[in-house]
Amino acid sequence: MKKGFLVAVILFIAASFTTSATAQTKIGYFDDQSVIALFPGIQEKLDTILRSYAQDSLQEEYNYTLKDYQIKDSIFRRDSADLSKKAKAYEMATTDLNKLKYKLINWQQYQQSMMQQKEEGLLLPYRQKVAAALSEVVAENKYTLVLKADALSPYAQPSIADNLTIRVAIKLKLALPKDVEEAFKAATGGAATKASAPAKKG
Repeated sequence: MKKGFLVAVILFIAASFTTSATAQTKIGYFDDQSVIALFPGIQEKLDTILRSYAQDSLQEEYNYTLKDYQIKDSIFRRDSADLSKKAKAYEMATTDLNKLKYKLINWQQYQQSMMQQKEEGLLLPYRQKVAAALSEVVAENKYTLVLKADALSPYAQPSIADNLTIRVAIKLKLALPKDVEEAFKAATGGAATKASAPAKKG
């Protein structure tokens, strides 16, 4: 699944806190991809739909484009002598053929781009759920700054209690690995650890 999401490298949370401007900054870190991966059956669902999309829709589009190119190329070759006398018509026919040829030559890149767009469309409902849960977690726990997990220094060791990926997973009732759940429970004194319940399918 494609990396990145609504959380930018640094996301400032403009919540309506009544604390003074000198209040201590509370920083959390978050990785949306890790949360999305916890939704039950999501990878299998994506694989099935994307495979069908590639084999059916995109293959049909490729076949149509190839046939369209072959027909237009044949007509162009047949009528090239007449077309050469009509500059505008010749230019339009040449441009059309070149566009089709370019698409066929670069089909792999085109297919990859279309697959990525399809995947993003499928993931959008999950991303929206995650974004809503993150907003709630930030407000409830009064975080003032959220960093992307991959933006952290490899030498930094922030508290697991500030791992908003875990807190969001718990909020969404997504099952966490047992060791992660236990470590989080130990760090937070057992707060909000009902993460072993199955998530609602979305």
